[in-house]
Amino acid sequence: MSDTAPVWVDSHCHLRPESAEEQIESARSVGVEGLVVVGTDVDDSRRALQVAGRHKRVWATAGVHPHEAERGLDGLERLLDEEDPVAVGECGLDYHYDHSPRHIQRKAFSTQIALAHERKLALVVHSRAAWKDTFALLQSEGVPKFTIFHCFTGGPAEAEHALSMGGYLSFSGIVTFSNALNVREAAAICPLDRILLETDSPFLSPVPLRGRPNTPANLPLVGEEVARVHRTDSETLAEATSTNAARVFGVCLDS
Repeated sequence: MSDTAPVWVDSHCHLRPESAEEQIESARSVGVEGLVVVGTDVDDSRRALQVAGRHKRVWATAGVHPHEAERGLDGLERLLDEEDPVAVGECGLDYHYDHSPRHIQRKAFSTQIALAHERKLALVVHSRAAWKDTFALLQSEGVPKFTIFHCFTGGPAEAEHALSMGGYLSFSGIVTFSNALNVREAAAICPLDRILLETDSPFLSPVPLRGRPNTPANLPLVGEEVARVHRTDSETLAEATSTNAARVFGVCLDS
């Protein structure tokens, strides 16, 4: 084991502009050197890109979350063309809350898969209570080369399906929850070169911080649990997941 402190990348977080500076500084103080700020609609994506533009080793995505699908995708293509996002998303299907009608969610997801293909960008997928339709739409539209199943909540069967399609699995603080045995089992079978880590802040604070707003500075707690279930050390996992994030998003951690 190396004496060098692990260097982590938070592959999926949500930062408000007014608190971004403080959160980024706090994350860097514990070894989280890279952050991907994720957009959930066109306006939110624009804010994420503005935050990324002000900080080194902070990048942003542009997409429309299934909750916001009913509001449409107007302006998304222009944002993808005029700015420099590292991925399309987050997008996908959420049949747990159904904030947008399912047929509209599916249409928005299909369109964003196509946009990822057209622009040769990674795709950040949100799937909750919708694995069958998520996999079916990806299969029919074609899986982008770098497809990330964000905040992975499936078990080994869903993990194997996602991996067989060429996907990457991104694990959040859920992996630390006592009732998330299936997620830990999925993490255990995921090859090291296909794992990403995320906080999904300000949501899903890991144990022992549940009930508090999450921040990217909590990512090492997620990484330590994934390392434990993967039977490896934190340094090895940090190096692998940081390398994976750089590959998937096409970014450089040394800049």
